[in-house]
Amino acid sequence: MTDDLAATEPPHPDAAGSEISRIAGHVVARLTARGETVACAESLTGGWLTAALIDIPGASVVVRGGMVSYATDLKAAWLGVDRHLLTEHGAVHPAVAGDMALGVCRAAGSHWGLATTGVAGPGPSEGKPAGTAYVAVAVGARICAVRALDIPGDRSAVRAGTVLAALTLLVQQFDED
Repeated sequence: MTDDLAATEPPHPDAAGSEISRIAGHVVARLTARGETVACAESLTGGWLTAALIDIPGASVVVRGGMVSYATDLKAAWLGVDRHLLTEHGAVHPAVAGDMALGVCRAAGSHWGLATTGVAGPGPSEGKPAGTAYVAVAVGARICAVRALDIPGDRSAVRAGTVLAALTLLVQQFDED
């Protein structure tokens, strides 16, 4: 993994779009070279992650699709997230992110699954402060990685930082797979 793809802090909102596009382009190129596919399960990012990938020419070869499960009950119904887990811990939890990534792999028949869940703000949700988010990557039937995020800024900055973190985590997993 190259250090230039590692995000330690979210980019300034003005720079977020170009950085997201750069890494999304890298993801599409790597998936194309590997002959693999990806699907996204999104909550707080509301389709932004999938859109970032689809904005890249050639994405149709590797992007299977995306599911926006903004409501908690849809995480269970569409993605198979354990209802007990959702009741016990809420939707903003690392295990939920992992289950979402697995669920979208299964539902879309993709090699890789990416998931985002969290609190974009402006206020707290489920007792968790704005900026709290989790991103996860699954490959096939295995959760590869889940990353906890604490992103400062407004709604837009939190969502952009989450999209960037999800793409970056996937690139890191390519190098470990």
